[in-house]
Amino acid sequence: MAYDVLDVKPMTRRIGAEIFGIDLGKPLSNRQFEEVHQALTQYQVIFFRDQEMDHEAHKAFGRKFGDLAIHSGVPGLPDHPEIVAIHADANSKFVAGESWHSDLTCDPEPPLGSILHIKVLPEEGGDTCFASMYAAYETLSDKMKAYLEGLSAEHDANPVYKAIFPDIDRKYNCSVHPIVRTHPVSGRKSLFVNPSYTTRIMGLPKAESTAILNYLYQHASNPDFQVRFRWRKNSVAFWDNRCTWHQAIWDYFPDTRTGYRVTVAGDKPF
Repeated sequence: MAYDVLDVKPMTRRIGAEIFGIDLGKPLSNRQFEEVHQALTQYQVIFFRDQEMDHEAHKAFGRKFGDLAIHSGVPGLPDHPEIVAIHADANSKFVAGESWHSDLTCDPEPPLGSILHIKVLPEEGGDTCFASMYAAYETLSDKMKAYLEGLSAEHDANPVYKAIFPDIDRKYNCSVHPIVRTHPVSGRKSLFVNPSYTTRIMGLPKAESTAILNYLYQHASNPDFQVRFRWRKNSVAFWDNRCTWHQAIWDYFPDTRTGYRVTVAGDKPF
């Protein structure tokens, strides 16, 4: 694919690219938007360096790709409910996203993607890994693909958030989605289960469901499907939540890491 106004540098054969030649703190031209959208579709997660964005610019960039979603599990900033703070320090008991997951697959319409802007980070550590669920699906055997076609799985946020917020009397989202998802833009198929939210395959005995899910998790976490991003101050990651997993690496305790994330609303998986 040709890029006229952006400099796009792939990071691996299967997933990830760094994007140069754009200032996300300023409004995007139509051509810039088209090429960022094209790069996201092609590489699944894209990265930008040295980006000075305030909260309004961050939201404006996200809105180029769709409505901004309010996080269904944790509150946003008081003056910017569309923005979630991602923060860890010496007092943290856990960090957001430290196990493989896709964001909020518990929602009836899971997010299209998320845009994370890191402002403060430790001298070492704090990387984020991303995995291609296109690659995970495409490397399955034909017989396994045939077995999974037509199956759906439950995605339940209650085990996730009740472990974090046990004193909050609240019911979180629980939804059922197809295990094999077709991307609405690329038309490619991907696996759409993840260890954080997916609890069972509908219509299967518990033992069979657990065995199949555990196999898929092990298969999808193959390093051959991954890219690892080393953050610097004012780096930005924009990932397509419909076809990727990600995992935050918490190897910097007790140091501080702070960023802000907007989430672009998605649609019902098919």
